Amino acid sequence: MASQPDPNKKSENAPEPKKRPRSDSDHQDDDQRPAFPIPWFLIVVLGGILLFYMLQENPRSHGNAITYDFFLAQLDADNIKTATLHNKLNLLTGTWKDAPKNPAKPAEILANEFNVELPESITQDKQFIDSLIESGIETRAKTPQEGGGELLLLWMLGPLMIIGFLWFMMRRNADPMGSGGMLGSFTKSPAKKFRADDQQTTFADVAGMEQAKLELMEVVEFLKTPEKFLKLGATIPKGVLLMGSPGTGKTLMARATAGEAGVPFYSINGSEFIQMFVGVGASRVRDLFKTAKENSPCILFIDEIDAVGRVRGAGLGGGHDEREQTLNQILSEMDGFEQSEAVIVIAATNRPDVLDPALLRPGRFDRHITIDKPSKKGRVGILKVHTRHVPLDDDVDLEKIAGSTIGFSGAELKNLVNEAALNATRDDSTRVTNEDFESARDRVLMGVIREDTLNEDEREFTAYHEAGHALISWLLPELDSLHKVTIVPRGRALGVTQLMPSEERFNIGERKLHSQLSMMLGGRAAEKLVFDEYSAGAEDDLRRATGLTRRMVAHWGMSEKIGPVAFRQGEDHPFLGKEIHEHREFSEETAREIDIEVQRVLQEAQHRATEILESNREKLNAIATALLEEESLDSDAVTKLIGSSAQAEEAAQKKAKSQTASNSESESSSESDTQETE
Repeated sequence: MASQPDPNKKSENAPEPKKRPRSDSDHQDDDQRPAFPIPWFLIVVLGGILLFYMLQENPRSHGNAITYDFFLAQLDADNIKTATLHNKLNLLTGTWKDAPKNPAKPAEILANEFNVELPESITQDKQFIDSLIESGIETRAKTPQEGGGELLLLWMLGPLMIIGFLWFMMRRNADPMGSGGMLGSFTKSPAKKFRADDQQTTFADVAGMEQAKLELMEVVEFLKTPEKFLKLGATIPKGVLLMGSPGTGKTLMARATAGEAGVPFYSINGSEFIQMFVGVGASRVRDLFKTAKENSPCILFIDEIDAVGRVRGAGLGGGHDEREQTLNQILSEMDGFEQSEAVIVIAATNRPDVLDPALLRPGRFDRHITIDKPSKKGRVGILKVHTRHVPLDDDVDLEKIAGSTIGFSGAELKNLVNEAALNATRDDSTRVTNEDFESARDRVLMGVIREDTLNEDEREFTAYHEAGHALISWLLPELDSLHKVTIVPRGRALGVTQLMPSEERFNIGERKLHSQLSMMLGGRAAEKLVFDEYSAGAEDDLRRATGLTRRMVAHWGMSEKIGPVAFRQGEDHPFLGKEIHEHREFSEETAREIDIEVQRVLQEAQHRATEILESNREKLNAIATALLEEESLDSDAVTKLIGSSAQAEEAAQKKAKSQTASNSESESSSESDTQETE
């Protein structure tokens, strides 16, 4: 790590050169600690057992080893004095009356003792033993104790292992959770390290997110030239919190930051700190930050930090909870960083609302960067990145695909490209076409086509239900444009009406919300209008419409009767303890008024939908009949059936007004030019 220059010194004093970062081999050397010393009595016992085993009598070392044929020749020559038969070994040992010459080397005289391997059939033959006795040979039979040394070693091994384990425990009892303790390796941080030369991701590889890149460029500059900031007394934030929806690229941005700065990158998930043993999480935190300080400058990345950084005191465990101890250790370690340690902690979460306030205060994660879903320009860049190695057909327009995927995250766009490639593979195509992207988008948005077969009554109910949704969305200009309507069962739905937004919106008005309610209840209204009854297929429509209406009335103040007041009626909390102390902030009478107002708004929306469908019954029948025949209709097909949509007519009117305004401006400009000429 580079030493930091004193800001009071003159600028011509050059900073000290950076020290070589510690490599993996350095850490391996640190981890190779000497093994614990073995007690002297264990060495003595093991040596005695080994010596006893080595001194065991081995019949095969008895004299010279001879062949069975040579033994028979000497037996016939009555030159054998004694013979000992070793049962189970098929071995015979003995002594000569007169030492014979070695048959392999006639000039050599054999020793007085010998051993010979006997055929297995001979050892079981009593006549062989009788023949030896009849020849006057002193004959003995011996059953050796095979494996005597091994048996003794086996009996001694158990007590020796127990003694060794007790000795090991005694020596580690002083600090069992420390780096040299019996759980030392278990308490080490499981963070994955990526070296600077392994970092292949930079900001150039990240499409979109320009504002987030600008925020993180300061982190990159600090890691590259920390003395530039310290010279003016500036300090870089120790912690950077990346917030955003799942799949927006928070982890990718962290890796790109490390790759841009060219420093080591340590990655760990928040859940990896927590284990079943108390104190392990805190030990892992200490080990992680210690390693980071030794390898500074570097970046620590903690993904899903809400798993360990949730607000304290909200659960049932209290302050002794393992998760809270781990969080306290993280807070302590982040406060322990000194200005000379160029270590940046980057964390990612999609639930910043549940994090502990102490974690977000200045000095810890005091810089918060929101990673939004990409804009159209960003989506085009993301699609270009993910289609680098995908052979695209000439009819594929990434600009058009990006315009039809409003609200998609980076991960969803990657999945879209992959689904399109898989669809082309299933069709044995050599290139990915625009039709493959259309099928992939339908698969992502509406689900996989089911193989359910509907009877005629169900198909007719579904056709009019979806026709009701499609017709109202076609006639109300406040709503998004109709993209596709189908009665093919997809996902968990029997039919789907898909709308496509024409532009990105970050706010919505009351008029459009009421139109959305009418569209949601349009399918149910069509069923009642045509069949004079409701079906169970509108359950999801009712659920979504009720939730939207309740937010309009109780949260957004869109009811004259309730007024501009926000009434929180219960939300999903991540902590059981928080739900226990939850109490409603309004009276039962107010709750009753809210329920009545919600019912009124929904009934008005359904009444409006019914009126629209009654006045356009022929168009409703035309769409339903076409759905029964074709099963799926796109916007072009609906246009041929019932004419242009309200959105298309409104766009044409805006275009005509814009053209008229531009013509009037050009005419006024030409008149002024004429007057100047005169």
